[in-house]
Amino acid sequence: MREAWTDERLDDLNAKVDDGFRRVEADIRELRAEVRGGQGETNQRFDQMNQRFDQTNQRFDQRFDQMNERFDQMYRIMVISLVSLVVGFLGVIASILATGA
Repeated sequence: MREAWTDERLDDLNAKVDDGFRRVEADIRELRAEVRGGQGETNQRFDQMNQRFDQTNQRFDQRFDQMNERFDQMYRIMVISLVSLVVGFLGVIASILATGA
């Protein structure tokens, strides 16, 4: 058996629905405020992270510069060694030719 909907019952239902929407709207406002507050904190963390990446990049750049200097030194040593060997061989060849052997 169905109960009849009286005006009073409809008014009560309408009040409950309105109250529920008010609570939902308040919750949404609260969530928006939390999200906005969290954005500032997130931006600060991103800034800190970017600073750390910049520091890391600077350290890598320093290390690469040091490595390049060492490779340049090694290249010079190799060139000097090669020139010395060639001059040595030429000296040996010249001495052999000078002695007429």
